[in-house]
Amino acid sequence: MSNRHLPIGTRDEFGPRAIRKENLIQTISQQFIQAGFERVKTPLLEYRDVFKPLAVSGEQPYQMLDDAGESVVMRPDLTLPLARLLSTTSIVPPVQWWYVGDIFRVKKSLSGTYNQITQAGIELIGYRSLKAEWACLSEAGKICRTLGLTHLTLELSDAQFVPQILRTLQLNDAAADAFQTAFFAKELSTYQNLIAPLATNPLYPFLQQWPWLFGDSETIFAELKRLLPSNVITDRLAPLQQTVAFLKDQFPELRVTIDLTSRPPQSYYTGIFFHAYVDGGHQYLFSGGRYDKLLASFQQELLPAVGLAFDIDAVTDQLPNAPDQPLTFVYGLPSQWQAAAAMVATTPNARLCLVDTLAEAQAAATKQHANLIDLSPKEAIL
Repeated sequence: MSNRHLPIGTRDEFGPRAIRKENLIQTISQQFIQAGFERVKTPLLEYRDVFKPLAVSGEQPYQMLDDAGESVVMRPDLTLPLARLLSTTSIVPPVQWWYVGDIFRVKKSLSGTYNQITQAGIELIGYRSLKAEWACLSEAGKICRTLGLTHLTLELSDAQFVPQILRTLQLNDAAADAFQTAFFAKELSTYQNLIAPLATNPLYPFLQQWPWLFGDSETIFAELKRLLPSNVITDRLAPLQQTVAFLKDQFPELRVTIDLTSRPPQSYYTGIFFHAYVDGGHQYLFSGGRYDKLLASFQQELLPAVGLAFDIDAVTDQLPNAPDQPLTFVYGLPSQWQAAAAMVATTPNARLCLVDTLAEAQAAATKQHANLIDLSPKEAIL
C-alpha cells in the first residue's frame, strides 16, 4: 500500500537524531550571523534551465510541469539559484550570503543514499582575493572546532591545474579530451599509452608520477618542486601553498592534504576547491571552492565567487547524542496551568502531562519510564 510507505530515498526524521540535526542547524546559522553574513532564501521550485550548468553523474532532479507547461524542478542545488537571483535583481555585489535548505536529487536505487539532503552554506560573490577562500575555510574550521569534530582531513585541489598542464603539453583538442578522460577515470593503462609519445618532453617524469600526486601537502609540494618547472609552481600552485600555510597557522589540528588528480565538482569551478571528511567517513562533511564562471549561464559579465556548503545530514551522523536526561512529566489541575508551565521551563527534559486525572498521569509516567511532578493538591473532578 503506497499510502503506508515513503518514496525511495526519503525518510522521516524524529527523536534524538532530529534534535541533533536541528541543534546543528542553529549552531551553524549563529556562526554565519556572527561572522556578518546576510540570510538569503530561494524557492524550493525553480525552472529547470536554472540548473543547466549542473552536472551530477547518475542523478536527476525531481521534475514536473507548471500550469503554463514549463518544466520546473525541485532544486537539486542551492548555489545556482543564488546566481539566478543576483542576475535578475538590482543587488550590487560584493555580497556575503548564508543559507540553509534542502536539495533534492533522484539517485540510483539501492545506492544507500537519500534523495533529500539538507545543506547550510555561505557564498561570497564579487571577491577576487584569495582571502575569500580563506574566509570560507575559516568559517568551516571554526564550526568544526565548535562541534568537537576531530580527526578531520581537509583536501585541497585546483580546477585549473590539469588544463594548465595540457596547455603546456600543447595537445590538440582530441588528444587533450582523451587524456583527461583516462586520467580522471584512473584508467592507468590507457593513460600510460597516451603519455608514451611524450617520452622526450621535459614534463614526462612528472606525467609518470602524476596519477599518484595526492596525499600529505608537504610531501606533494616537495614532489612538485622536483618534477615541475619553477614557473608552473609559482603561477598555479602558489595560492594552494599559501592556503595550506594559512590553514596550518589558523587550524593546526587539521590534517591538510593535496589532490591534483581529482576532477572539479562542476564545470564552472575555476580555482581552488576543497572538501573535508573524518577518518573512516564515506561522506564529505563540507565542500566548496572558487567558481568565477558561476554566472555564465545568466549574464555576460562574469563575477568572482567562492562558496562553502555543509552536508547537514553527514555532519549530524558524526555528532553524539546529548547525554540522556530522564523524562519528567508535570501534572497539575487546570487552575495550575501557569505554575505547571513554569515548572516545565525550569526542569530539564520536562513536558506538561496532558491528561485529566492523576491516575492517568501516573500510568503515562510508568509507561514511558518518566519521573512525575504532581502539582495538584488533591484529585478533583474536572
